[in-house]
Amino acid sequence: MAALVAPEAAAPRGPTEAGETTEEAELSRSLSRLLPGLEADSKLGRRRALEALQRALEAAQPEAPDADPDAAAAAFQGPWVHLLLPRLLRRLADPAEGCRTLAVHLLGLGLRRAARPRDALPRLLPALAARLASPEPARRPPPEACEELRLALVQLLGLAVRLAGAAFAPHLDDAVRALRCTLLDPFAAVRRESCECAAGLARATPDHFHMQSESLIGPLMQSISHQHWKVRVAVIEATGTVIQFGSGKSVDDVLPHFAQRLFDDVPQVRQAVTRVVGGWLLSLRDRYSFFHKLIPLLLSGFHDEIPEIACEATSLWEQVGLQWQTENEEDLKDKLDFASPPPAHHPSPGSRPGLGCRELVFRNLSKILPAVWHDIADWVVGTRVKSAQLLAVLLLHAEDHVTQHLEPVLRALLRACADEEAAVVCSCARSAELVGTFVSPEVFLKLILSTLRKSPSPSGLLVLASLIRGCPREALQPHVKFIAMELAQAHICQGSENLLYGERLLQCVQAMVSVGQEDCRGAGEPLLEVLVTILALWGPTGLGDKVQETLAELAAVEGVDSSQDLFRAHVSPLLEWLAASHQDWTGHSVELLQLDVVLTHSGPALGEALPQLVPILRSCLQPARDPAMRLKLFSTLTGVLLGAPETVDSQGQLHGYLDTLVQDILVPNLQWHAGRTAAAIRTAAVSCLWALVSSGVLSDGQIQDVQETLMPQILTTLEEDSQMTRLISCRIINLFLKTSNGVIDPDKFIKIYPELLKRLDDVSNDVRLAATSALVTWLQRVQREASKCCYESSIQHLYRELLVYLDDPERTVQDAVLEALKAGSVLFPDLLVKETEAALHKHRSPTHCEQLLQHLRALPPAP
Repeated sequence: MAALVAPEAAAPRGPTEAGETTEEAELSRSLSRLLPGLEADSKLGRRRALEALQRALEAAQPEAPDADPDAAAAAFQGPWVHLLLPRLLRRLADPAEGCRTLAVHLLGLGLRRAARPRDALPRLLPALAARLASPEPARRPPPEACEELRLALVQLLGLAVRLAGAAFAPHLDDAVRALRCTLLDPFAAVRRESCECAAGLARATPDHFHMQSESLIGPLMQSISHQHWKVRVAVIEATGTVIQFGSGKSVDDVLPHFAQRLFDDVPQVRQAVTRVVGGWLLSLRDRYSFFHKLIPLLLSGFHDEIPEIACEATSLWEQVGLQWQTENEEDLKDKLDFASPPPAHHPSPGSRPGLGCRELVFRNLSKILPAVWHDIADWVVGTRVKSAQLLAVLLLHAEDHVTQHLEPVLRALLRACADEEAAVVCSCARSAELVGTFVSPEVFLKLILSTLRKSPSPSGLLVLASLIRGCPREALQPHVKFIAMELAQAHICQGSENLLYGERLLQCVQAMVSVGQEDCRGAGEPLLEVLVTILALWGPTGLGDKVQETLAELAAVEGVDSSQDLFRAHVSPLLEWLAASHQDWTGHSVELLQLDVVLTHSGPALGEALPQLVPILRSCLQPARDPAMRLKLFSTLTGVLLGAPETVDSQGQLHGYLDTLVQDILVPNLQWHAGRTAAAIRTAAVSCLWALVSSGVLSDGQIQDVQETLMPQILTTLEEDSQMTRLISCRIINLFLKTSNGVIDPDKFIKIYPELLKRLDDVSNDVRLAATSALVTWLQRVQREASKCCYESSIQHLYRELLVYLDDPERTVQDAVLEALKAGSVLFPDLLVKETEAALHKHRSPTHCEQLLQHLRALPPAP
């Protein structure tokens, strides 16, 4: 082997040898002694030769402080290029990994020591490409199998790029061929080093790199989603440099991948995208052609969850705006010389974007918005969130220029505000507020209200509420009443039973009140109609408290103390509004629920509205009307009558309508009809009657009049299947008997106690006790009669029947009956003693009979 390499080592070098310096000749001789070992057959021999070369090269480095490094480098140049380099390059394919490693290390030492590293490139680059690149990189592994060695080779390539500088240009093909493979290397460190090498190559050869830059974009984009975040960062930074010094045609290929990296979970990756895009906007040669594509990426960083990234994006954007403003100073001369102040109601006048930033957005808005519309409806949640955030930033910059894009903007907001993702809805609501700030109400109301008329929706109402919130008060003032009347239209305020719809409708009213303030006084009536509808439809399902707060705010705006005073001021027009359709009401009518809200919230104001209220009740509670509606209305009326002194009788005028309530409302509904529905209505009517007579607003004489009319129907209801009906009927009869002070008709009066006696056999103990209490009152009423002797036979029958229940299984019933007999004993005590003694031996327990007899013996003798 030594014989084979000796001729090459000793071959004459012509002029180079002739011009060889003493130092160079000495280095050549020392290296020539070591070089034959590189071709040894044994791995150990080659390794020892390489190690010896390493020691020789490291020992040959000038150590004296006064040594001339340029002279040493010049002396090393010849032996390096002619002797050492070819042999070391052959060792790159050595079967032994250790030898290959030492060869790479020695090549690096040689490049650093040589005076002209570029002279080594014609041999070095093909060799590196041969070890790093494969003909089919997608299918075959690279020739170099060792990961660490591939990393060292890429580092050697990067060193060559740095040392050669612009002289590297003739070897771009080999370098790019190698990098296309190493950028896809399985070893993450190799990919990172390749990215740095590609960026260095672009900076070193700016005049020629554009011819090769496009071929690197594909591998870079394949690595941009690598699982290691450091690789992703390196790829993004390298891509920025490659395109900066390469061809701008690749921007379109890169942007979709950059947009995806804005959703990366690692902040450093998002920050790298922000920096690269900001750098392109500042210094890319063809940046004016790509403004409409790059601006959205940079502005998307404004809402990054990491404050540092958001601040950096803001700072870069300000620089971009200032640079563009400087470059286009002639076009902006008028705007710069006569700068307009921020709009009076700008959401952040202290941090208003600069003129350059605003102009950039305005001039590119028509190209950016279609992409925003597309992404805001994307199936990926993150994309929709980013697009919604970007839209708000764009509108903040566009200001009143958004007017010319208003229709598609509102259309997109209507769609996005129906999104299931809260972040999307929040950002779009913010965007709608900005539209309200910068666009005249005359313009946006025409569009949004026409949409609501055609198809009311929660998203449409949210957009309207947001527009109103953003609108200046003085601009909104002429339109307050018109908006309120539109909201009060049945097809809008009753557009859906969905809870979300009610929330959005309430937000519209809240926005009107908070922005309009005192301007809402003229629109108080339609706004109150809307709030009544919200309470009617959604109050029981969770909006009641919020509506009460809004009612209090509206009351304050109208200058009254409370929501009850607000209803007092508007109860008459509210009832008039409801009365317009009461002939068509059914159990499913919203107006029935609205009437319930008005009656339960108006309080004392109802006493003033009886002339309007009673006709509605009389009409709706006729037997021919819908049963379900009558049941609901009876329930509402019962609640109102229970608090009659503070509601319908607050003015003391209810007695004037008593005849209507009894004759036209209660009597028809207490008539017996077959069926469960009719029974339910009788129960409701009985409950309403009890609320009326027990409320305390009727005098004894008025109750007596009611008794004369309704006693026959109430005695009939004692037989109802409903326990509640039987119980309330007993209580009503008891009350009628207690308030009956005048002359009674014996024929009618005598018919009462048999019906009450039947109730002592009722399945419900509550009914039995109530019937017993009514019998006590009946006996007391007989006691006040002058001709009580006429009732002796009836009383005897009653005594006999009551004595049976003294042996009842229920102790409470026994005690109640005992008290009833004691109360009635004063009428005919001797008769009661006789009947008691006759029944005593029949009872299981004589205790109660004995107590009764003891009570009777203690009575004073009759006069």
